[in-house]
Amino acid sequence: MSHHKQPERRTFLQDRLEILIKRQKSGKASFNELTELDYIVNSDPEIRKRIIMENMLMDDMADFTGPPQPPEKEEAFQPLPEKPVSLLKRIKSLLSNIFNLLLSVLKNDNLSTSPKQIILL
Repeated sequence: MSHHKQPERRTFLQDRLEILIKRQKSGKASFNELTELDYIVNSDPEIRKRIIMENMLMDDMADFTGPPQPPEKEEAFQPLPEKPVSLLKRIKSLLSNIFNLLLSVLKNDNLSTSPKQIILL
């Protein structure tokens, strides 16, 4: 006597989800397939939870419900020290900014303002 294995009942969405996940993991999924996968995962909370658990590679599902553990050693953020700017560079920057300001004023108001009026400002 041979014992026949009972067929597994699966829905279309379960089959489609499995196919789409395989294609995604292999890197062969098209944009439409990824959109369909997103729709399937977001439409059912149970599927979404299962996918999250699988992607987190958690051995114990109870660990997921607890808060994440803080890192053991936190390094304090230390900004880079500012280099002192020489007086010559500051003067050069100031003159450059004034020149750029004058050019922008000339471009915007070349009909209403004469160069003599700009220099007097």
